[in-house]
Amino acid sequence: MSIDLERDIIVTVRAVDVTLDPSAHPFALEHEDEIAAYWQEITQEYPALFNGEVALLSRLGIDRDILVGRCHIVRYATFVYWRKLRAIAGAGHFYAHPMLVSSDGALIAVRMAKHTLNAGRVYFAAGSFEPADFRDGKADLERNMFREVVEETGLDLASAPHDDDYQILSKATGTVIFRRYFLDRTAEELVAAISAHVAGEAEPEIEGPVVIRNLRDLPENLAPQMPALIDWHFSRPASG
Repeated sequence: MSIDLERDIIVTVRAVDVTLDPSAHPFALEHEDEIAAYWQEITQEYPALFNGEVALLSRLGIDRDILVGRCHIVRYATFVYWRKLRAIAGAGHFYAHPMLVSSDGALIAVRMAKHTLNAGRVYFAAGSFEPADFRDGKADLERNMFREVVEETGLDLASAPHDDDYQILSKATGTVIFRRYFLDRTAEELVAAISAHVAGEAEPEIEGPVVIRNLRDLPENLAPQMPALIDWHFSRPASG
């Protein structure tokens, strides 16, 4: 089992084929006691954390121009413990970033709420793959991206034009799969819509939207993957 991707470079793939293995992840079995102890510790600081189910990789690589892999469903406590350790052979995190592009060319990111594990971090609306994000035993990227975006921002991406290919960036913090979606509203209009959605939530996942218009004026507390993604976007013409 391995995560066999070169780190810190962006690679284009035409498809993603990550299979769900119904067996327990070896990492979860090997570290059961440590996971339980760390969950008890971390929830003292973040009591709003929910021990739901998410996907954790046991294998990931590129076969020609397709990202292929295998993952297992684990408790969120297992992922949080993996997140503490990071550099673990045979275990890894993958997640999808829909890069929202406004009609006036800005990127629309979000800043995470204070009660979340990523409090204050800025990145594109996203979340770990959950059991509902798999169809016929395969990771359904659009299902995951559309669900996370509507939950966090209230925006519906179902009819938005997008780039044809996916881009991959692997880092020690995980592997992000991203694709641009081109929206028909200005950055100002999208900020108003997202802010209204956040205001209507009892416990929103985000503090609010963050507009990124160029490489010269970046927001504070960007997530580790974000600088490379922002640079990639502004160095390439839109194809949507």
